[in-house]
Amino acid sequence: QVQVVESGGGLVQAGGSLRLSCAASGRAFSTYAMGWFRQAPGKEREFVAAITWVDSSTYYVDAVKGRFTISRDNAENTVYLQMNNLKPEDTAVYYCAAGWRRSAIRDAARYAYWGRGTQVTVSS
Repeated sequence: QVQVVESGGGLVQAGGSLRLSCAASGRAFSTYAMGWFRQAPGKEREFVAAITWVDSSTYYVDAVKGRFTISRDNAENTVYLQMNNLKPEDTAVYYCAAGWRRSAIRDAARYAYWGRGTQVTVSS
């Protein structure tokens, strides 16, 4: 059984920062990449960022480029999302995803394991 657990969400004012963490564990767990997605009320879940395990290639949605940074600790199967200069439109539940099946790294359907999500609220 693979477990994916997020932490680090909260309430912050616009312009502030938060750091999300995600740890994956379980017998024989392996992944080629891990990613972050978010879902705002009334909207579909959208890709935010991803990082590959082999060469640390990173991918971002245009809306967060230059503000968010994804990083990882392979030894701990942990991925982080540093979020700076947060905006009210970043308000959402942020989900961590693991077990990427390769190709279409921005596609949620390509990930096998998901956390329960952590709420990020940015006030104006």
